[in-house]
Amino acid sequence: MPRPPVYREIISDVRTAIETGQLKPGDRLPTIAQFCEQYRVSPTPVKFAMRVLEEAGLIETWQGKGMYVRQRTGGGEIT
Repeated sequence: MPRPPVYREIISDVRTAIETGQLKPGDRLPTIAQFCEQYRVSPTPVKFAMRVLEEAGLIETWQGKGMYVRQRTGGGEIT
């Protein structure tokens, strides 16, 4: 069975960490560079995964400050 796209793996891993409480609201996520190193990919799939997570309301990004887990208000479905 072929490996799913890396961006889906990143989304799944971050989502699971949030759902299990490993990452809590207000926690800072690793940097793009750290995700790239961890998953051994270029920044493109990492940025795409972060955009999907942000659009789902799971994280928020602040230019120059980083990416953080958002306070859960419902929703957060990722298709």
